[in-house]
Amino acid sequence: MSALALVTQTPEVDGARQARRRRAIDGSTTERMPARACAGAEVGPQPTAEPAALQLTRRGRVVLTMVSVLIFGAAVLVLGLRVAGVWTGVPEMSGMVPVQVGAGQSLWSIAQQTNPGEDPRMVVEQIAELNGIMTVTDVVPGETLQVPLFR
Repeated sequence: MSALALVTQTPEVDGARQARRRRAIDGSTTERMPARACAGAEVGPQPTAEPAALQLTRRGRVVLTMVSVLIFGAAVLVLGLRVAGVWTGVPEMSGMVPVQVGAGQSLWSIAQQTNPGEDPRMVVEQIAELNGIMTVTDVVPGETLQVPLFR
């Protein structure tokens, strides 16, 4: 191919490229137009948005990701153990002790005296279940109750 042929083909290729481009609208510009106030006076430049106050570095993103993964992993582990029945949240019963109910004593006070390190609500539920107690009036002074002891 000769150099003359290349020169003659170049304008045709450029013409095809120009035909594919959109035509510009007459009078259009890419420059910003000045804003005008109601009275027609020009308003100064508009303030630009400030950058965000918090910008994480690569190290910060890694730490944030690791903390999120640890929290999510702990939640999955706890839920998994609860579902599997390994961790029920109820302490294991180590034995039973007979307790005679005194005047003015309630299941709550008995639960606190026999199992001081445990949640009294849980101990009261266990005492009621073991002794068939349905209401508070079922507890009579002088009665002997079987009270569970927890580790």
